[in-house]
Amino acid sequence: MSQKNTKGQEQMLRAMRASQDQHISGIAGTIFGIFLLLATLGAIFFSQNQILSDAWIGAWVTVMMLIGIYILFSLKIASQWEKAVMLRLGRFRKLAGPGMFWIIPIVDTLPIWIDHRVMVTPFSAEKTLTKDTVPVDVDAVLFWLVWDAEKAALEVEDYRVAIAWAAQTALREVLGQMDLASILIGRAKMDADLQRIIDERTTPWGITVQSVEIRDVVIPPDLEDTMSRQAQAERERQARVILGESEKQIAASFAEASQAYANNPTALHLRAMNMLFEGLKEKGALVIVPSSAVDTMNLGGLSGMVSLAQNNLPEKKQKK
Repeated sequence: MSQKNTKGQEQMLRAMRASQDQHISGIAGTIFGIFLLLATLGAIFFSQNQILSDAWIGAWVTVMMLIGIYILFSLKIASQWEKAVMLRLGRFRKLAGPGMFWIIPIVDTLPIWIDHRVMVTPFSAEKTLTKDTVPVDVDAVLFWLVWDAEKAALEVEDYRVAIAWAAQTALREVLGQMDLASILIGRAKMDADLQRIIDERTTPWGITVQSVEIRDVVIPPDLEDTMSRQAQAERERQARVILGESEKQIAASFAEASQAYANNPTALHLRAMNMLFEGLKEKGALVIVPSSAVDTMNLGGLSGMVSLAQNNLPEKKQKK
């Protein structure tokens, strides 16, 4: 169905171009209208005043009409960005335009008008297998222009259709040589390869490719879900690796600190007491201290002295 629709669109475009290639200018149509008006007014004037016979009046009208028709089909005007390919008796004669020029009707023909502006051609590749046998849909845009109008007219039947097909086949060729990961992350390289391949094919036609841009890459939904889960698993793996590295760094720091406290028990006791103090600052905090630590730091005697001092404080205040 898609190939039939493509062929139908091509035939429609060719018919539209054939109708537009007549290029009847507004100036030629105006001059033709003036001669038609002169022929009509002259025939009425000569008939009413009986200046000329009916045969001469008919000749007058015929001459005016022939001059008007000749100017209508002989006078051509090409826009600033256009050039017309002129054939005389079927042989190439010259490129006419831009501006006003004349042709000889019947003898000279203008089969094609070349547009020298930058043209845009969208193209796509559907269900194309990559190097790792993944079907993908790719949409792209081609920017190109005609630099030699003579070659574009004489070397290829329809250069617009030809460059569209050349771009599509080049896209399928490039996709078949790349795996899915390279397509997703290497669009710049893919654009450059497409531009090079298409430009090599279209240079003999007088066409140069300015750039190729990939618009979208569509992968199957199942594969998209699988890639999403794979990416999530990769992120979790990286998080675990980072956590492990952090644990190694902390362990190294603890080992270095233990070497510093090994020959200085007083510093170790002070550090332990500071940790207890930091923990007890919070209201309702509960700190469980091993009995070995209590014996080592003499925390029992220290706590007893603290409690004794707190009990003696009210007695001193009463004596005062």
